[in-house]
Amino acid sequence: MSQIEIRHVTIDDALALQQLYSQPDTQASTLQLPHTSLKNWQDRLTNLRLGAYLLVACIDGKVVGQIGLEVEQSPRRRHVAHFGLGVDVNHRGKGIAQAMIATVVDMCDNWLAIERIELTVFTDNAAAIAVYRKFGFEIEGTARRFALRHGEQVDAHFMARLRPD
Repeated sequence: MSQIEIRHVTIDDALALQQLYSQPDTQASTLQLPHTSLKNWQDRLTNLRLGAYLLVACIDGKVVGQIGLEVEQSPRRRHVAHFGLGVDVNHRGKGIAQAMIATVVDMCDNWLAIERIELTVFTDNAAAIAVYRKFGFEIEGTARRFALRHGEQVDAHFMARLRPD
């Protein structure tokens, strides 16, 4: 298998991200909406919020995953960041999510002075929960009827990882 390369997103990745998040299973596992325009993705990549880091995972130069890390800007929560990610359905099970999470955990622990990393994950996404646990994330609570998916309200876990002492 080819090596996974993690790099910062560029405007040229907009089409690949539109295609990645147009996959029905990727939409079902994230909070992305169907039919997001290419312009919407271009605008997102052009106008990153303060404290936002968007990375992509590539294999042989092709975008196969994306992770977005956002550092809280409130003075009382600057020690906190949260992330969300998506992996191309044709490349799951190849360690892409693990490589992206390892990258953002390293950034948080060693470069951004982040003490707490948070995420939400749908309660029925056992594979994602298992990967998050490998990195020390723990379920802290469950939000009932967290989001709409295929016309039904679904639950999500709040998970967090505290930086080791």
